[in-house]
Amino acid sequence: MAEEPKLIIDSDWKSQAQAEKQRLEQQEAAKKAATPEEHGPLKFDDLVRLFTSQALAYLGYIPDPQTGQAMVSLEYARVNIDMLGVLEEKTKGNLTADEEKLLRETLGELRQAFVETAKAVAQAVKEGRLKPRGAGGAAGGLPADIATPPAPGLST
Repeated sequence: MAEEPKLIIDSDWKSQAQAEKQRLEQQEAAKKAATPEEHGPLKFDDLVRLFTSQALAYLGYIPDPQTGQAMVSLEYARVNIDMLGVLEEKTKGNLTADEEKLLRETLGELRQAFVETAKAVAQAVKEGRLKPRGAGGAAGGLPADIATPPAPGLST
């Protein structure tokens, strides 16, 4: 009778197999972390946060990640705030109490920040501290695009 070949398992082979297993587990965990299902479905407040962060960025409260400088564009800030207003109007009666409160309070705060920023920009332009960019203007004759940090008290 012929002897069956013996499988020789040494410690190097075991450690390589274990390392490969861990690597595969890490890859699988990374894939799961990257899929939207792991974070759950998107919710109404995610949409509100999206428009809010865009509006705040254009009001100069959030610096540009590439330059590190704040940029004020009243025109673009207004578009994002107005989008939240449309959302409020079109979802009236279809939101939970918490969603309605979130949207109402967020809109109130953003509108107040817009007014304050617009006043600060107008004053800075009047004093010659800021120069408008572009030919367009926001409502009220205020400059639309200013690529300079906002007036004191308006930074993040």
